[in-house]
Amino acid sequence: MALMQSFEAEREIHPVDIIEHIASINDWVFDRQDADEICITVRGGWSDYHVSFNWMEHMESLHVASAFDLKVPDARRNEVSRLITMINEQMWIGHFDMWSQEGVVLFRNSHLLSGGAEVSPQQCETLLRTAMDACDHYYQAFQFTVWAGKSARKSLDYVLFETAGEA
Repeated sequence: MALMQSFEAEREIHPVDIIEHIASINDWVFDRQDADEICITVRGGWSDYHVSFNWMEHMESLHVASAFDLKVPDARRNEVSRLITMINEQMWIGHFDMWSQEGVVLFRNSHLLSGGAEVSPQQCETLLRTAMDACDHYYQAFQFTVWAGKSARKSLDYVLFETAGEA
C-alpha cells in the first residue's frame, strides 16, 4: 500500500555532483564510478579514510560510508562487534558496522531527500564531517581492541577519557 501517490521529482543538481565539487576544491583524490557513486580519500586525524557517497534514487537518499585501513582478524571479531554496539549506543547520527566477510569496520549514515528535496553543499559537508569526526573519535578504540587485544569496554574507556587542565 502506497502512503502517497508516487511522482518523479526533477532535481536541479545531482547530489553526487556536489560531492565531486567539494572533493575537487579540496584537492582530494576521488573516483567517480558512475553518476550515482563517488569514492574519496580524505586525510583524517589518525588515518586516511576511504569515503564513499552513493545516491539511491529509489529511496531518495544520499548514503555515506567511511572506512579506515583496519581488517579485523577472525579471533577479534566478537570483541569488535561488542565495541561497535557500545559505540553505537552513544551515537546520535549514523552508526558503525562491520562487514562480516571482509572484516572491515565502517561508519555509515544517510541523508533523506524525499519528495524531490534538494541537498545543499553545506549538508554534504556536514555529512562528510560527521563521518570523519566519528572515525577520528573512535579510531583508537578499534586499534586497541584489534591490535592491543584490549576488551571493548577498556578500549572505549581509553578513548572517552577526558583530561582536565593544560600540560
